[in-house]
Order: sequence, then structure tokens, then C-alpha cells
Amino acid sequence: MAYVITQNCCKDASCVPVCPVDCIRPAGGPGEFTGTEMLYIDPEACIDCGACMDECPVDAIHYEEDLPEHLERFRELNAAYFERHPLQPEATPPDKRHGPVENGSLRVAVVGAGPAACYAADELIAVDGVEVDMFERLPTPFGLVRAGVAPDHQHTKSVVSLFTSALADKRFGCHLNVEIGRHLGHQDLMDHHHAVIYAVGCSASRNLGIPGEDLPGSHPASDVVGWYNGHPDHAHHRFDLSGRRAVIVGNGNVALDVARILLTPPDLLAGTDIAEHALEALAHNSIEEVVILGRRGPRAAAFSVGEFLALGHLPGVDVVIDGSGLEPDPDDDIETAAKLDVAREYARRTPTPGNKRVVFRFGCSPTAIEGSESAQGLQVNGSEVIETSLILRSIGYRGESLPDLPFDDSTGTVTNDRGRVTDGTGKPVTGVYVTGWIKRGPQGVIGTNRSCAEQTVAQLLTDFDAGLLRREVAARDALRALMDHRGLSPVDWSGWRAIDTAERERGSAASRPRVKLVAMEELLAAARSSRG
Repeated sequence: MAYVITQNCCKDASCVPVCPVDCIRPAGGPGEFTGTEMLYIDPEACIDCGACMDECPVDAIHYEEDLPEHLERFRELNAAYFERHPLQPEATPPDKRHGPVENGSLRVAVVGAGPAACYAADELIAVDGVEVDMFERLPTPFGLVRAGVAPDHQHTKSVVSLFTSALADKRFGCHLNVEIGRHLGHQDLMDHHHAVIYAVGCSASRNLGIPGEDLPGSHPASDVVGWYNGHPDHAHHRFDLSGRRAVIVGNGNVALDVARILLTPPDLLAGTDIAEHALEALAHNSIEEVVILGRRGPRAAAFSVGEFLALGHLPGVDVVIDGSGLEPDPDDDIETAAKLDVAREYARRTPTPGNKRVVFRFGCSPTAIEGSESAQGLQVNGSEVIETSLILRSIGYRGESLPDLPFDDSTGTVTNDRGRVTDGTGKPVTGVYVTGWIKRGPQGVIGTNRSCAEQTVAQLLTDFDAGLLRREVAARDALRALMDHRGLSPVDWSGWRAIDTAERERGSAASRPRVKLVAMEELLAAARSSRG
């Protein structure tokens, strides 16, 4: 018998070092990004000890005899990976942990509070003596884990439990509700810290660049994601859910998330942490069909096999896909082959009368959005028009330039060498680093940020050891005095815990994981309650 890694895998790789027989792959070192969507356990080598399941932060590992029906296919997927990639001993020894540093000799500012920022803070706090200050413009931490992961993926959100110890450490300073570039500048951070790590992600949605894109009814899919997740910047949005059909351009996991939320019965969503305003709107949702468009063929589809499989288990929803172009190819990797196999199964199914539908269309290029006062249809492949009043673009993100930092507009990232920020000549900018999407672009899953952060922090510690970061900086008390002088009201860790408690209490009363506070005034009022 063996354990099996399933859909929720975040690729954090917490399970890898605890496996006594080293049978979890593919595991890369710091900054190494493996090409698979998830990790796999070799069923032949697994000794059934359960250490990996105990360690997994997102409950993605199951004993094969206990696999829920909708996850049974992952047993085959795990085995198939090792049929193609036989288990080999891991040749690279684990990196040794950096030794303690003198108290006060290394204080690092981390800008952002999403997974990339939290992994970086965790790596730094693990070095005894290092002090960390985190800055985030919202009163809440965890970035896309809170505001990007779909509300019906509660297990995935459990990854934040990894950070609890580090972010509650006495050497960690939490300054939520403080925006760098507005409340404090880059130089302010450098004056009070020996180094700064920017982990601000990629927040701008890419545009289609077609006529009519600015018409009402045409939106970035990220606006919908922020709306149903209760992000304060998006809670006010309104979407036309009165039509029968919605069209999503792009076929990554975000597109599948949005399609699934639009078609999931409201009574099922009512058991999640979806925002109250979104739950109310979706309860009166008229959408019966979501069309997902991909410009290339099914072999190039960007969604993961896990998310694709999950669509087939939505109650009252058919997955409709054309059967052409789904034939296997000997050169397909294991995950592409699995996606095509699932697609062939969907293509063979007979739709059930009265069911809602997710329709996949490949080789379909949008050319214009039609309508006068609002969107009425999407023109594709030059002449065909798909009638719809709701068009969502989900074709990727890009980073935005940051004050006082060099920026590569072609990649939408801060210029860097393995996390060290570099100037226009390629020379490192002393004491300035990046991690996450603003470092590598919008690629990878939540756990990918762990490896990315490990690489960046390793560079920072190398520079510290070389004496490059040794300089006098103002004391922590001086930073707090500066924020007081500027009239700022930072939310500290106890303030966030008060918000968290308030949301969970509201959720408990409604038999939900939490009921989110979405207005800034409500969030700040809850945070202030921690002060008595």
C-alpha cells in the first residue's frame, strides 16, 4: 500500500525532507522550478509510514485505500509518473542552515504579505538573530491565498499554517495597512533596514488588445476572483449575471476557477468562505453555460489536470469538448497525456438534458467585442460571433514598476540575478532583493514561492557574510516613530488575529469557515479591538 498526492498539491515540498525513503519527486533545490504541476509519490518505494501526510500543509496526501472517489485517478497518475521517470537517489545534499547572527546586525524589510513574502520571512526568521519587518498595504496578510484561491478550495488555503510560528516570533514586526511608495518610500526602508526584499507579485491583468474591450460587460477575470473572495479593492464590482452565457478568454486554472464558481449551486458555495455580496449575487445567477476559449489546441491548455478533473465532478454540470485534436503523442509529458485522456472521456459523454455546461473551444482567437452601450457578443476567428453579455479575460498577469527600482518592461519584472536586484548594467544594487512573481514573472503555484524565496534569501545571506550589508541603520523604535509622525495606523500581528477571530466567529454562526470583512473600515475596526 502507498500514499498518493492529489489535486490540492501546492508543490511546497514540505513532504520531501520528511520521507524516510526519499520517494517523492520532482524536488528541486532553491530557485529550481520543476516542470510538473504537482509532486508524486512512487508507489513501489513508499513504505506506508504516513510522514508525508502528517507534514502536508494542504491535506493533499491520502492513503490509497482511503482515496475519495473523485480523487481515485491520482493513484494512476502518481504511478505513471515513475513509470516514465524511475526513482533515482537524490544526489544533491540539503543546504545547511545558516548559523546565528549577532542581534541587531541584520534587519530585513519584506514588502508584501503573500506566499512569496511569507516564505521569505520564514526563511529569515529561521536564522537566529535576524529581525524582519513586513509591510503590506492591506490590513490582512497572505495575498492570493486569501484573495485568489477559490472559496471551494479551503484545503489549499491551509498553507498559511506554515507561517504561523515565524510571523508570531518576537523578532518579526508586522506592519499591515502600510503602503510602500505612498506611506513609506524605498529610502525609508533602507534607512531602517540592512536589506529589503520586494515580494509584491504581479497585479496587472493583461489585455486582449481588441476593439470593444473597454465596453461594460468586459472585465479581467481577476476582478471576478477578487470580488467573490472579498478583496477590498474589488468588493464594489458588479457583474451582469442575467445572461444565459459567459465567455472566458484563456484556459488556465483561474479561468476554470471562475467557470466553476459561476456554475456551482449556491447551496454548495454557502458552505465556503465566499464573500457575502458574491453569494447573494450568485444566488440569482442566470448563467447556464460558460464557454472557455483557448487560442491554441488542447495539448497547449494551461489548466492543471487536477482542476480539469474537478470540473467533471460538479453536480448538474456537463463538460463539453470537441473530440478532435485529443489523440495522445509519444512525446507528451505525463500531465499533458493525462489531460488529453480526461478530455477524451469528456468528449465521449452524452450531455444530460437540463444540465448547465462548461464548453471548451480550442483554436479560437477573439478578434472583437461587439455591442454599442455594452458587450453583446464576442467575435472569434474573424467572423463568428458568440452571443454573451459577460466576457472575462484570463490571459495572464504582469508586474508593475516600483519607485526607485529598475524594471524590465518586456517581462514585467524587476531586473535581478537570482533574486539580487540589478541595475541597467547588470550590477547588483546592494541590499535590494526580490522574490515571487515580481522576480520571475507570473508562473508556478503557491509552493513554487518556497524555492524562489530560498534562493533569494540565500543570496542575501551570502552578501551579509561578505560584509556587503554591514552598515549602521536607524533603530526599530525610530521606524515606529516615523510611522507615528506620518499619521499611519499599522495593523500588527495581534490586529490581524483579531480580524481573523472576528471573521471565524461570524462564520461559525452561519456554519461557514469564516465570513469575511470586506470594507476597510470594518477590517480596521476589528483590528483595533485587539488593543482593548
